[in-house]
Amino acid sequence: MRRMFASREATVSLTLLLALPAAALVAQASGETFYVTLATRIAILALAATGLNLALGLGGLVSFGHAAFFGIGGYACGILAIHAYNGEPMIFGFPGTQTMPVIWLVALVASGLAAAGIGAISLRTSGVYFIMITLAFAQMIYYFAISWPAYGGEDGLSIFVRNNFPGVNTLKPLPYFLICFSLLVAGLFFFKLVRDSRFGAALQAARQNPVRVAALGIAPFRIRLAAFVLSAMMTGVAGALYVDLNRFVSPSMLSWQMSGELIVLVVLGGTGRLAGPLAGAALYVLFEFLLGGMTERWQFFLGLILLLVVLFARGGVVGLLAGRARHG
Repeated sequence: MRRMFASREATVSLTLLLALPAAALVAQASGETFYVTLATRIAILALAATGLNLALGLGGLVSFGHAAFFGIGGYACGILAIHAYNGEPMIFGFPGTQTMPVIWLVALVASGLAAAGIGAISLRTSGVYFIMITLAFAQMIYYFAISWPAYGGEDGLSIFVRNNFPGVNTLKPLPYFLICFSLLVAGLFFFKLVRDSRFGAALQAARQNPVRVAALGIAPFRIRLAAFVLSAMMTGVAGALYVDLNRFVSPSMLSWQMSGELIVLVVLGGTGRLAGPLAGAALYVLFEFLLGGMTERWQFFLGLILLLVVLFARGGVVGLLAGRARHG
């Protein structure tokens, strides 16, 4: 019975994953490039939420500050691109760049270093204290960005030309979607590797009973810190992709509302489930698009669905489709 439900969830996950590029290809063939951009936004938000899912879904770390890493990745992209565009060197004389893989690497390292510092402090607490400390750190970075006039301050920073990827015309919607979708697939594959590894088992055990894990000679703090850093790095790369999509970065990427959105995506799709962030991101973007033109209060209807999911479908949309709520 367990294998049957696992197989059913795998089928649902694969179907959701394949539906995204199928929709983008149909939109491209129909000449509706706007829908390709919507699919790209879904892929980017799903990657960011997959990063959070690693910490929240596997480790039980309810981080209300993941927007900090999303924004750090975004600002890494914006700052490197603007310095490459105007030819001015950055701090310590380092040049800017418009090469996406280099930007992703910088975003990954910057968000990882930030997460290591934040996690080293916040993970010494738990529960609501952990939530509030991560939120406090994110707000500190948010207000720092607002008071940083060299890079737009409260007004943000515009990127005039989308950054480049070797051999790909990133200015066209479909090639850029394929780049973002490829990174999403890589992120989901990495999440699955972590979940099915001994590290993932120890992380989930530390979530359920840290005392027993410590008694076995495994340090829960180190496991959680490693998961927190890996989670932030994935979210930081998504932030860089998001800036390239919009060609604009602003402090709003660092706000607590952004952290809340990422949590909503994970819970809506299914906490700890492989395709949960993708399902949540798809629902979120579609609701924003379909209801946003009708009313400014479209979030109210999304909130109703989230309430129903929390009350009656603890496994999220993926769990509902698979017919089973998985725990652990």
